[in-house]
Amino acid sequence: MLFYAFLFLGIASLWWRWRARDGIKVTNLTGKYIFITGCDTGFGNMAAKIFDKKGFRVFASCLTETGAKELKAVTSKQLQTVLLDVKDSDSVKKVAAWVKAEVQPEGLWGLVNNAGIMGPLAPTDWLDIEHFREPIEVNLIGLINVTINMLPLIKKAKGRIVNVSSIGGCLAFSSGGYFPSKFGVEGFNDSLRRDMKAFGVKVCCIQPGLFKTPLTDPTKIMKQKEVIWNRLPPDIKKQYGEEYFQQDAEKKEKLSKICLNKDISPVVQCMDHALTSLYPHAHYVVGQDAKWLWNPLSRMPAVIQDFLLLRNRAELAASHAK
Repeated sequence: MLFYAFLFLGIASLWWRWRARDGIKVTNLTGKYIFITGCDTGFGNMAAKIFDKKGFRVFASCLTETGAKELKAVTSKQLQTVLLDVKDSDSVKKVAAWVKAEVQPEGLWGLVNNAGIMGPLAPTDWLDIEHFREPIEVNLIGLINVTINMLPLIKKAKGRIVNVSSIGGCLAFSSGGYFPSKFGVEGFNDSLRRDMKAFGVKVCCIQPGLFKTPLTDPTKIMKQKEVIWNRLPPDIKKQYGEEYFQQDAEKKEKLSKICLNKDISPVVQCMDHALTSLYPHAHYVVGQDAKWLWNPLSRMPAVIQDFLLLRNRAELAASHAK
């Protein structure tokens, strides 16, 4: 009995020390430079506003003029917006050169790689290579390119790199280019974290679940899928059955309602911790669905994953023909 009492006290002590350490902040961050991609809407937009209020000197990259103007209208004069398409290597190089001129000799304290797209979510045999290419170009290649170009500035400041991945980078619970791109982000993030340790640069990965943002707009996702369905050759449609599309949409809608996190601020809070904590986490799993469903499921045997995930798909007409 005494052994268990000491064991409990030991665990409680370690937990308390971990919590105390977790709350220690880096000092003198006011006025430090941070660069955030994908600030038109969603996580990036909220992050730019919050970090601006905290006193960071924010470079907020937007894809559109409209996004940049709307963000600039509600933030301080200290925040600067810049147009950036992460798929465009020339654009990335020009923006990196501009940032270098702005931050010298201080360097860049934080890089938040947030820009991303969903792309079509549909069975693999409905898709062509272009459906895969764009999400991978934006979510993975674009993220790597921005990082490589900003890396000398981050190393100079011994700063932070925060990569916004997805819990979909641990478990592919649908088909399409989004999930391969996020698995790639996870791999790049882990290797980069180890490479940068010797330089005093900390690299963190945020793994959000399903949050209510323009990226996850169910109407847009279903419209993309419907366009692909309508263009399928007759033999593929016959294999799936004419009722498949609607039945599958209904199943996905039910799951979305259960899993959707409406408040996006927890993701930005993780960004904040990654940028300001003396001991940032290597990974941040965010969202109730990610913590209690997708993350545990990603660690289970494939037979369990397949059984549970396939229950959320409509049955194919071809399966009745056996």
